[in-house]
Amino acid sequence: MSESVSEHVSKVLLKSYFSEVSPLESNIVSFNNFIDFKLQKIIDNHIDIEPTIIPSNVEEFKIKFDKISVGKPEITEADGSKRDLYPMESRLRNLSYAAPIYLEVSVHVNGIQRESFKTQIGNLPIMVKSKYCHLAKLARDDLIKKGEDPDEPGGYFVINGTEKVLIHIEDLAPNKFMVEKKKAGPVIISGRIFSEFGSYKIPHSFEKRNDGITYLSFTRIKQVPLFLILKGLGMTKDEDIVKAIDYANCQDDMMVNLAGVLNISDDEEAMDQIAKKAGITQTKEIRLERVADVLDRFLLPHLGTTSESRLIKAKNLSKMFKQLMAVHVGNLKSEHKDHYMNKRIKMSGDLLSDLFETNLRVLTDDLVYNFQRIVKRGKFPSIKVIIRDKLLTSRIYSAMATGNWVGGRKGISQRIQRWNYLETMSHLQRVVSPLSVSQENFEARALHPTHMGRLCLVETPEGSNIGLRKNLALLSQISQDSDEKKVLTTLEELGLKKAY
Repeated sequence: MSESVSEHVSKVLLKSYFSEVSPLESNIVSFNNFIDFKLQKIIDNHIDIEPTIIPSNVEEFKIKFDKISVGKPEITEADGSKRDLYPMESRLRNLSYAAPIYLEVSVHVNGIQRESFKTQIGNLPIMVKSKYCHLAKLARDDLIKKGEDPDEPGGYFVINGTEKVLIHIEDLAPNKFMVEKKKAGPVIISGRIFSEFGSYKIPHSFEKRNDGITYLSFTRIKQVPLFLILKGLGMTKDEDIVKAIDYANCQDDMMVNLAGVLNISDDEEAMDQIAKKAGITQTKEIRLERVADVLDRFLLPHLGTTSESRLIKAKNLSKMFKQLMAVHVGNLKSEHKDHYMNKRIKMSGDLLSDLFETNLRVLTDDLVYNFQRIVKRGKFPSIKVIIRDKLLTSRIYSAMATGNWVGGRKGISQRIQRWNYLETMSHLQRVVSPLSVSQENFEARALHPTHMGRLCLVETPEGSNIGLRKNLALLSQISQDSDEKKVLTTLEELGLKKAY
């Protein structure tokens, strides 16, 4: 009797829960956040455009992108009239369910604003049942009148009449330092961090080798002593390095690493040494300039991409060295990379954010090219005329139609499977690992205890995809990116003090 009551209560609770919360709630919120916050953040991070070829009578010319906004899905008929577009019409007429993107652009000549306008820069596919979809607030009867199934969950897109779902991508957490011990070979212990800034994700690897030296590798810099990079970042005094690390159990390791850079007393000399180890062979002035550019732009870019961030980067590298040594001597356990605390899931909003940011740069390059081409002819064009809105639209549509995403990823966008309702729900909740299916990767495929409640413990295919293709649990919810500045401000109000 108690079991039947328990089952009845469970059914009532589940029915009540799903009547208020969609299983796809997290994905829909992710898309809403992309339009509400991430689009403007991408524009704010976009640097001012300064063409190299400008009219002879102009000293300074800048193009600035200001406020961005997205409308509701609409269609322009052959006679030029515009009206609202609904998903069912998009399916029947092989149209894309998309809304116009408007951007405020201003032109500054010699420091004075000369031109300011709002223009359409493209169309953005809109997720069905999202905040910007016409179906979002319709009642059950109204949905039926529009030709929609009232129980349809949404969470997908309509591109050229085809329903497309963006597959969630499971990846290692960015901007998090993880250490692991090596069982054999010249490397004793290693650490990795993926520094993510915008659409870029730059891997950094730390290696302590048999010679006792800790090396750092990232982008063009390969196996350069970590302490040499610390000095190149401005931490030139050995005393400052020791204070920054401040770990009693790694004194010997510090001395060994310091011994290799004792004769370097200023950052320029350190940068020159880095340039030589990186194989940069130009004149000293160019060598220093190139190394400074690499350190500013590609070394831990999430901490900043200007010369003002160098000291912050040096202190963070010192903390990473300290953590590496703590794991080495056994005072700290190494992180398990398959623990779900160390994973992040990229949903529709994150994937579209990467796609939009990359293609915005393409639009900017095209804008600069067209401007300079017309200036060479002796004319001074209006920026509004040379912005090609079809360029951004066609590139976004192409990625969503083919599934080929930025970063060389394939199969991100897939045609939704409509064999039955459960198959559709499964496809909308799919999570895929970027690891190669042809490699063993036993640990990545294995079921980890932290999957409980987050991922379905049963649903995964047989064969080469086993353990790499998973599905979200029905009751799981994924938190969205928080505003870092707001969090830091709150912590400071509570008494947190910055170390530097």
